Amino acid sequence: MFTGLIQGLGTIKPLGKDSWQISLVSQSETIMQDLTYGDSVAVDGVCLTVEEILKDGFIATASPETLRRTTLGREETQESYVNLETSLRVGGKVGGHFVMGHVDGIGKLLSSEQTATSWEMTFVASDAIARYIVPKGSIAVNGISLTVATYQPEQSVFTVAVIPVTYAETNLNSLVPGSWVNLEGDILGKYVEKFLYPGNQHNKDVDEVGLDMITPAFLTEHGYL
Repeated sequence: MFTGLIQGLGTIKPLGKDSWQISLVSQSETIMQDLTYGDSVAVDGVCLTVEEILKDGFIATASPETLRRTTLGREETQESYVNLETSLRVGGKVGGHFVMGHVDGIGKLLSSEQTATSWEMTFVASDAIARYIVPKGSIAVNGISLTVATYQPEQSVFTVAVIPVTYAETNLNSLVPGSWVNLEGDILGKYVEKFLYPGNQHNKDVDEVGLDMITPAFLTEHGYL
């Protein structure tokens, strides 16, 4: 589990069919100081397992499913920087939101405009992620915890306001219209969806819950409050 606060940047290079070498280019001390074999690291929002420690990086394996669902296998990703974050330690600060590192799908940058206080970046999302997007809710873009400023459900288009420090210290500053990004919806939204619409063998005895039944008392009873 991660929090969406990027710790550094790196580059990614394929080593054969499914192995990847991630080399750190910034904040290497923060990431490497206690990195060990078997640790999880989010690479552009994709949770990868460290299989070998290098002097300034590590080697990890990405499954065919991961390459199909994310941008890691795309040539443009291998030619640019990737965002890096080590997994959350017990008792650590959650500065962003809970990010699992399980990318729901990819999206595309439509526009990026600088304002007086931030960068307003607009993306279009795939259907797999669009249903989890809500205004003022959380979303992970290339592993970065961001807040949805506006959302147009008809076009699956959303906008985020990125503060200058986040823009400067992540790979958001290298994106141009048409760039692909990894998107992960808020895990809380996925659990709520699962509870409202069970539809699987684990919940066959549960009646579908209507939105009018979601009250503070209901959420407290089921452990959400």
